[in-house]
Amino acid sequence: MFQTIVNAFKIKEVRNKILITIALLFVYRLGCHIPVPGIMGFDSLNELSFLQIMNAVSGGALSTGTFFAMGIGPYINASIIIQLLSVGIPALERLSKQGEEGRRKINSYTRIATLILALAQSIGILVAFGDAGIRFEMLFGQTDFGKAASYVFLVLVYTTGATLTMWLGERITDYGVSNGISLLIFAGVLSTAGQAILGLFQQMADPATAMSATWNLVGFLATAIVMFAAIVTVHEAERKIPVQYAKQVKGRKMYGGQSTHIPIKVNSSGVMPLIFSFSILSFPDLIISLFNVPSDNWWTTYVGVNSWVYMVLLCLLILFFSYFYNQIQFNPDDISKSIQGNGGFIPGTRPGKPTADYLRRVSNRITLFGAIFLALVALIPSLIFKSIDIGLVNAFSATGLLIVVSISLEFEQALQSQIMMKNYKGFLK
Repeated sequence: MFQTIVNAFKIKEVRNKILITIALLFVYRLGCHIPVPGIMGFDSLNELSFLQIMNAVSGGALSTGTFFAMGIGPYINASIIIQLLSVGIPALERLSKQGEEGRRKINSYTRIATLILALAQSIGILVAFGDAGIRFEMLFGQTDFGKAASYVFLVLVYTTGATLTMWLGERITDYGVSNGISLLIFAGVLSTAGQAILGLFQQMADPATAMSATWNLVGFLATAIVMFAAIVTVHEAERKIPVQYAKQVKGRKMYGGQSTHIPIKVNSSGVMPLIFSFSILSFPDLIISLFNVPSDNWWTTYVGVNSWVYMVLLCLLILFFSYFYNQIQFNPDDISKSIQGNGGFIPGTRPGKPTADYLRRVSNRITLFGAIFLALVALIPSLIFKSIDIGLVNAFSATGLLIVVSISLEFEQALQSQIMMKNYKGFLK
């Protein structure tokens, strides 16, 4: 990857795109440190696991209540909702198959959904944490009207911040390298991890905690390296199903007779099953906090983050969403028709329905291994990091690990594509 970056900086056009990407990421991180008048921060956020994920993705901006506190979370949720609706609503499904024009319309719907979700999430978070983190005397006063005006002002500020974050991500996609939304998430997760590691170094400077902090850092780095290696291995793993195309004579030319393969990735759904699972299990906690229910309620006691019930439900939901997302991405019937229409076949399998059944069976088996891997990644690092230091759980949870590895590989592939495209252009000239 480092060699790819060095080669990219040797090409002027690619270098300019990298510099634009870095500049826009700097603007985003700067916005994550711009304070909002009247906000003292949301310290009680550690009690809600879903908000911990949002805080890690935003690089700690949510806990400090800065301008970009919502981060890219509303856009992610809007994209997931629109993507799921594209499966169930025929009109959206037709748009998704209409090429560039259809994608442009779907992006417009996603932006509208992002604005609505940013408005709703900012209201929910402000109501959940209430007067504890707001200094009304710095805004419109302590009267009832002043408090209402303060809430309206803060909701507009946070909604604007989320919209501007979405705009920055789209500009990175248009003028920079790789997917801008992914890079914003990547920057946030790395920032949160850097803050946690910096905290360990500060503990190492104190003689009273130097030994324990050193062992915590060693354990963290060892676990992170092993998990990175495992995630990269599974991320790149795929099952190649051979496909043979028959020879066809058209006029005086012969076509076909080629051998190719269908790649089926072990973890084709990426981090999405984890995000869905954490969101569903954390939603009751968010609702409970909105109604000021005591922290010793039965849900928190028996289905809380540290309970065995929570771990079992998390694994089951990861398994379910892995298969669900695989059904959205991989359609064996369409692939079988495409192979048969081009005169191809899988050796040892008859064309048509037997081919579709074979592809479905292979895909289901591979998805099972991918789901088991995601469940292990969701549980093992969190348990290890929790025994080391609680700050590391929020910084490098399972979602954070997968995000960092996946986006790093995606960024390298985008750079290689840019370099290859430039080399092709130079060759043609």
